[in-house]
Amino acid sequence: MKAHTQNAADSIDAPLAYVEGYENARRFDSALADKYIQHTTIGDPELDPVMEELHSLHPAKLHKFVGAGIEQRESELRAAPEPLRKFFEDLRDPDWLDYDAFQPGVRAFHANADLMLVAFVAGVLVEGFATLIAKSFTITGRVAATKRRLQQNNRQLLEIFFPGGLLRNGDGWKLSTRVRFVHARIRSLLSRHEEWNDEAWGIPLSAAHLGFAISVFSKRLLDYSQLVGASFTQEEKESILDVWRYSGYLMGIPESILYEDGAEAERIHRIANMCEPPPDSDSAAMANALICAVPGIVDIRDERERKQVIALAYKLSRALIGNDLAGHFQYPQVRTFGTLFGFRMKQRLQRYLKSGLMVRADNFSQLLQISVYEESGLTYDLPDHVKHEKSQPW
Repeated sequence: MKAHTQNAADSIDAPLAYVEGYENARRFDSALADKYIQHTTIGDPELDPVMEELHSLHPAKLHKFVGAGIEQRESELRAAPEPLRKFFEDLRDPDWLDYDAFQPGVRAFHANADLMLVAFVAGVLVEGFATLIAKSFTITGRVAATKRRLQQNNRQLLEIFFPGGLLRNGDGWKLSTRVRFVHARIRSLLSRHEEWNDEAWGIPLSAAHLGFAISVFSKRLLDYSQLVGASFTQEEKESILDVWRYSGYLMGIPESILYEDGAEAERIHRIANMCEPPPDSDSAAMANALICAVPGIVDIRDERERKQVIALAYKLSRALIGNDLAGHFQYPQVRTFGTLFGFRMKQRLQRYLKSGLMVRADNFSQLLQISVYEESGLTYDLPDHVKHEKSQPW
């Protein structure tokens, strides 16, 4: 059973782990706190029922049909089960979509990609594990695949900010939609697994957690990028938020918890942090695995250099997310005074010595090197077992 909060007559039932935080959050913004808690029991209202109907379909066939739908291979899709065909037929762009609005953000991303990548890994992805979403990673065992997941995240980041990447035939569109299917598949597998406690945690990979995550990926990415030396105009900031908002829409985040602008993204971030219980050992395991995976994605094998990179990553991450969250993540104790200032000065000097075109070229090359690019192109394989070590590669 779920506990009912007693501090206000119009409050709603909350999963047990959220009761205390929810009561506190309602004192600041009762409407948004209610909305967040409601979405802890919501996944993807459109795709989840489809994936439930297809649960017994052989994985190879499922992957083939998902790929056919995303790649618009109509002849293959005609052989797919009716619910999946209808899902793709019903896909529509939102009324607020404006491709032209992405252009300033795309240009700004490629001018600042190296700094945005630092902010993405050391701040954004780490902070994303501050919620109970970490439970899904530890139960499935995906912590063991942190390096590949980091490379996949980098690939998506690159593709959604590639010119035309979010057009229907762009890889940013395809990867974002693939993520939607991955989430729905994992949600289906976890909801059947005995380790998942829905009474305490709500639904796996809930819309609340994904709404929080996209707010972090967008607004906090801007904040953290500026702290490490990136520079954006107001138009560029709004454009970057627009890119992430549409990517979040493609990933199946319900518009009811998908931010409209930076101010709303900030409010969702604040209220979500109030509603969520303090990060536990599962969050700490994921955050530390992410930091320790950094040398691997840039292929650093020398032990001394590897330790230096990890030490810098911890230092930058602590400076970005703050000592309180770093403490919950059980980071090594290290002084961060002057860390961000020193890092910014070094980056500005490097930019002063390079032309703008060279900076963009170097940034693009770096992103390519640390992203997953399969020789066969995009793959639409999905997990076929709740445990990562028992699933076929995906």
